[in-house]
Amino acid sequence: MWLYEKKTQYPINIKKPDPRMAMNILTQYGGPNGELAASLRYLSQRFSMPTKETKAILNDIGTEELAHLEMIGTMVHQLMDKVPPKELERLHVDTLYAVHGRAVYPSDSNGVPFTAAYIESMEDPIANLNENLAAEQKARATYEYLIRMADDPDVIDPLRFLREREVVHYQRFGEALRIVQEVMGSKKFY
Repeated sequence: MWLYEKKTQYPINIKKPDPRMAMNILTQYGGPNGELAASLRYLSQRFSMPTKETKAILNDIGTEELAHLEMIGTMVHQLMDKVPPKELERLHVDTLYAVHGRAVYPSDSNGVPFTAAYIESMEDPIANLNENLAAEQKARATYEYLIRMADDPDVIDPLRFLREREVVHYQRFGEALRIVQEVMGSKKFY
């Protein structure tokens, strides 16, 4: 179903470790507005879409969110790589380290583990698409906050790329909503 290129969707090459930024970015890995939640939400909701076109939109975006999950995981890994435990303790980011080491673990920046409660999937495609529009706006806002907190161009550039993709996804979900409303609002002739 998918072709996998062994590279991230956008290049990530962070040279300077920054555990505090890693912990902040982690929220986009396993937090409520993160890439894992988005991917699972869209890939689950596609089954309720009434047209092939809207199913394809959700499948495409859900798949791209998996690529974004890979990017976020790569960023967190590079920001944490080789940071001594004492430095993590000094920066007060040692609580996740105590449980997971430097592994990328699906949680938010507070260490709250990912849960399926973050995703919504209903039979009603209009409710789903409105949920998705809101989710994309929340993700865009989170990327804005992360960009404001970052000072390393190697971190800022991929965050900007991800923020822009959230804008594109928002537009695509708006398109899907118009299609679904048109299909569901049309009269049935037998």
